[in-house]
Amino acid sequence: MKSRLILLLVSLLTACTGTPDDIKVVTGFEVKKYLGTWYEIARLDHSFERGLEQVTANYSVREDGGIKVINRGYDPKKQKWQEAVGKAYFVEKPDVGKLKVSFFGPFYGGYNIIALDKHYYNYVMVCGPDKSYLWILSRTPQLSYPIKAELIAKARELGFDTNKLTYVKQIPAVMDYEAGRHVRK
Repeated sequence: MKSRLILLLVSLLTACTGTPDDIKVVTGFEVKKYLGTWYEIARLDHSFERGLEQVTANYSVREDGGIKVINRGYDPKKQKWQEAVGKAYFVEKPDVGKLKVSFFGPFYGGYNIIALDKHYYNYVMVCGPDKSYLWILSRTPQLSYPIKAELIAKARELGFDTNKLTYVKQIPAVMDYEAGRHVRK
């Protein structure tokens, strides 16, 4: 009985870090190019982000080789910033866009990079362990319409309910582009 319970717990914990059926993650991923600040353009809404504006994600290298994740967003109703600090690790090789991310304890969720501007790393589309989690991120607060439309069409084609996307209010910022890293001034 004890071994069955352990097996059940292990399968529950690993199921949250998987990739949805028929979804392929990017290969040829370069973590150094991915580091820095990303602006959330659109998402499938969940309680942990509901109502937030000006949402950003910042990625940096941790001492243990993982990635430090800082998600930040402004709650206009409460008139205050919310921030969540987490950690991410590659599930496979570091050049495969499949990670597991945790914001609390030993519980991890899937972070699957399913579309990426591989040349400049200016936009990315990420999904979770199932098709109820989807984010479109950009290095700038706005993403040009043709690229956004292309990503939304790809998400729809992959089976995500793009009619339920929430478009995040962002305030334009002056950006400083240094050696491939995008830093907010």
